Amino acid sequence: MLTPMTLLDSLKCHTVVVADTGDIDAIRQHQPQDATTNPSLLLKAAQQPQYRALVEAARGEAQALGLSGHAATEAFMDRLAVQFGREILQIIPGRVSTEVDARYSFDTEGTIAKAREIVRLYEAAGVDRARVLIKVGSTWEGIKAAEVLEREGIHCNLTLLFSFAQAVACAEAGVTLISPFVGRIYDWYRKERGAEIPIDEDPGVHSVTRIYNYFKKHGYRTEVMGASFRRVEQIIRLAGCDLLTISPELLRDLANTAGDLAPALTVEGARASAEKKITLDEKAFRWLHNQDPMAVEKLSDGIRRFDADARALERWAEGVG
Repeated sequence: MLTPMTLLDSLKCHTVVVADTGDIDAIRQHQPQDATTNPSLLLKAAQQPQYRALVEAARGEAQALGLSGHAATEAFMDRLAVQFGREILQIIPGRVSTEVDARYSFDTEGTIAKAREIVRLYEAAGVDRARVLIKVGSTWEGIKAAEVLEREGIHCNLTLLFSFAQAVACAEAGVTLISPFVGRIYDWYRKERGAEIPIDEDPGVHSVTRIYNYFKKHGYRTEVMGASFRRVEQIIRLAGCDLLTISPELLRDLANTAGDLAPALTVEGARASAEKKITLDEKAFRWLHNQDPMAVEKLSDGIRRFDADARALERWAEGVG
C-alpha cells in the first residue's frame, strides 16, 4: 500500500522548507533544505544534554583566546552559534542562518564587522560561506550593511521585516533573502480588531503575497522566505513562495496531515499583478515605512525582543564560562 502524501511532502514540491529551530534532532527528523537560528533558539538547544559537546567545544575555543569580561562572553557566543550552525550543516543540504546581535541594529559598520567575524569562524571550521546566511535586522542601517556584505560574497537574510518599504529597499540592495514575519503582522492586526481574522483576510499572508508578486514581476533576485507562522493555514496560503521557515511544531502538524497542495504563489501570477516599480532612497524609505504604524511598532518591538534574547544567552554564557 502506498503511503499517502502529507502536506509537508506536498509543500516541499513547491517551496524550499526551512526549519526554524536550533534543535538538531528536530532538523534531522523533518529533513528541511535550510535552517534558521537565533539566540533564543540557541539558548534552548544549548541547555539540552545531547548538545553539551558543542557547548564545551565553543567554550574551549573561546578560552584559548585568553580574553576576559564581555569580550570573552562575546567570543563564546559567536563560537557557540557557529558550532551549532556547523553541526546543522552536516545534516541539511542547504544553508544555515546565523544572527548578528540586535545591538547592531542601527550600526552599519558594527554589523559589517560582526558578520565578517561570523563568516571567518565558519570558514576556519571548513564551511563555505555560500552555505551561511547572516541574519540582519531590516533597519535602514542593516540594509546598507547587507548591501556591502553581499558585494563581498557574504550572503544575508534580512529579518524583522514588516513593511513593503523594507522589502523594496532590501531588493534594491541586492540582498540574498528576506524574512517577512507573517505571524507577528497577524498578531498586531488581531489585537487591533480584538478578534481572530479569517484566513482570506490575513494581513500577514497578504503582505508576503504582495512582496513575492512585486519581486517576481520586476525581476529582483532576492528570495522571499515567509516566517513566524501561527497556524498551518497561513503556510498553505503561501505555498509556492521561494522559502518558508517553519517551527518544529508546525512542521509536525504538516507531516501528520495527509493532503496535496497546489501552489498559491506562482511566477506567472506575479507577472500579471499590477504592482508598479518604485525606488527608495533613505528619506523615501523612512517616510514610506513610517506610514505603516504596524511595521513601525513591530520593528521596534522585534529589535527589543531579539536584544532580550541575546542578553539572556549572554547571561547564560557567563554562567557556564
